[in-house]
Amino acid sequence: MDFWMNFMLPIAVCVILPVLIVFIIGRVRKNETDRKAEIMLKALENGATIDPEYFKSSRPKKQRSIKERLLDRLTGASVTGLIGVAALVYGIWKGNLGGWDEGDRILILIAAVLIAIGIANLVFFIIGKKMLAKEIEEEEKQNLIKQD
Repeated sequence: MDFWMNFMLPIAVCVILPVLIVFIIGRVRKNETDRKAEIMLKALENGATIDPEYFKSSRPKKQRSIKERLLDRLTGASVTGLIGVAALVYGIWKGNLGGWDEGDRILILIAAVLIAIGIANLVFFIIGKKMLAKEIEEEEKQNLIKQD
């Protein structure tokens, strides 16, 4: 049981699960494409007209605005920064409480990396907001025109 928890479980979660998810998504898309191709071939055999709109992706890709992408940066900065701060506080608290061991030092290192990623995303948000202010205004004007 100890071998399973220490070695196989992380491999199953970090390797096998993502590979399985990608495989399943690939199979679903392949089946969808095969089904559409089969319908197209039958329509061609029968001499029927084919609607080109049918063969476009059933999942329309929504164009995200600059503002939404910047807010995603801010969200990422907030989440990673707060997780990093929480891990740092816990690591210091645990280290001071029970003596510093290797696990506490690793936790603090991981917390520092998370805080650095959070700060980097925050910097990208601030710089992007300043650099793209005109484009954001233009998008908002276009959205207001579309709504009217």
